Amino acid sequence: MAELQIGQVVPRGQVLALLLLGLACLGLPVGAKRGPKLPPCPRSCSCTRDTAFCVDSKAVPRNLPPEVISLTNLLLVLCSLLNSNKFTLIGDNAFTGLSHLQYLFIENNDIRSLSKFTFRGLKSLTHLSLANNNLQTLPRDIFKPLDILSDLDLRGNAFICDCKIKWLVEWMESTNTTVPAIFCSSPDRFQGQKIRDLALKDFDCITTDFVVHQVLPFQSVSAEPFIYSSDLYITLAQPSASSCTVLKWDYVERKLRDFDRIPAHSAVYCKPIVAQSQLYMVVAQLFGGSYIYRWDTNVDKFIKIQDIDSQTIRKPNDIEAFQIDGDWYFVIADSSKAGSTSLYRWNQNGFYSHQALHPWHRDTDVEYLENDGKPRLIISSSSQAPIIYQWNRSQKQFVQQGEVTEVMDVQMVKHFKVKRDNYLCLSRYIGDSKVVKWEGLRFTEVQTLPSRGSMVMQPFVVSQRQYMALGSDFSFTHIYLWDEEKQKFAKFQELSVQAPRAFRYVPIEEIDLLLAPSFKGNTLVYRHIVVDLSL
Repeated sequence: MAELQIGQVVPRGQVLALLLLGLACLGLPVGAKRGPKLPPCPRSCSCTRDTAFCVDSKAVPRNLPPEVISLTNLLLVLCSLLNSNKFTLIGDNAFTGLSHLQYLFIENNDIRSLSKFTFRGLKSLTHLSLANNNLQTLPRDIFKPLDILSDLDLRGNAFICDCKIKWLVEWMESTNTTVPAIFCSSPDRFQGQKIRDLALKDFDCITTDFVVHQVLPFQSVSAEPFIYSSDLYITLAQPSASSCTVLKWDYVERKLRDFDRIPAHSAVYCKPIVAQSQLYMVVAQLFGGSYIYRWDTNVDKFIKIQDIDSQTIRKPNDIEAFQIDGDWYFVIADSSKAGSTSLYRWNQNGFYSHQALHPWHRDTDVEYLENDGKPRLIISSSSQAPIIYQWNRSQKQFVQQGEVTEVMDVQMVKHFKVKRDNYLCLSRYIGDSKVVKWEGLRFTEVQTLPSRGSMVMQPFVVSQRQYMALGSDFSFTHIYLWDEEKQKFAKFQELSVQAPRAFRYVPIEEIDLLLAPSFKGNTLVYRHIVVDLSL
């Protein structure tokens, strides 16, 4: 709207937007003690039941009739009070008591922000102009109180077309209000486009976050979830407490609670296996041997049923359990110079040694995966590159197939799959960690990640998003998110976990948890949340 001249009649309610601010500038605080009754109009104004007309007024009318629909020529007073109308904000309930106002023009100012409830109470408003201001966004549902709004002018504002404006696109598609064309000033990909023409799919407004859900006040080095009798449990190895701790999920409180403890001097891994409806726990210890326990339902406790050969398993480091052709197996990676990574097979009475896989190589981790229907084991070692084994069904044994070349001293090996492609995450304590891709005959490097002090590199999927947690003994844990376009991981979030030794994703009903066992601090339970930036 053009600049107004003295004496010009403004279309119904030209500057009511300035009324509240004008009162504040005149030193009339809201809630002040009521003074002597004022005349209905200053001497320079003429007031009727629904109109106030002022010429060269020195005061803002204070006792306007609630039925007023037009306020004319307050511009001179308010310009002098508000520094040439360069105000930047109109707050909530700015027009309280003016329920009969039909026309409101707030134009040619420097308004940068409106509160969500700026227009609350204007149930009779039909025409609203916010043209030629400095608005870059609008609060969601700001026009919701305007039930009969027929015309809205937003031209001349520099709107940023990001997630905060997505609601406006939706509103313009569904409203009967006439809105002249308005355009995006940024970002670059939308610059100059009509906001009405933007597609909702153009807005990428969904992001995620990992927030602390529960703090477990103890150290641990491994975490394994399992389902038994329809309940969810987590078992954690606690070498400092000489136990395998079993926690049970409380579906009412939505927290993990103590359930049982297995004495385990220097425990490094506690692996639950549910075979033929029976619960077993493989307890690997650095000293004092390793054992297998069974849950006895008669006494509701774990009973030791079997020793694991201490001449073969001298310094266990990891356990993987899996099924091949209906048979249960577990493999223990042994990190001693004189021990051997070994495969055990279940029969009706327990688990028994089935195959010695990789003797005397100080193995650090073992990973089971199936690729093209072929079971494979990948064993990482501190003395050589990771070794690949493939299952021979006729021999019912793993046969060495090759190695992941040019990657030495790998602390942990974990696999993940994106569509049809298979990848490995290889964490290294000294040097860079790597992501490699299976190309049919061998693995090739696709990404290198700085990771000084890393003992764990764990990929996991939540809500179709491929994440990877890269821990460190010297800095923050970095959560990465897979970039589908670039076919590699991008930094997503930092987590403060002291000396993490594992990350374990656990889905529970509508909650997605990430367990982070810590060798030096509290064990943390994170919750994965989805955030809509357009709300």
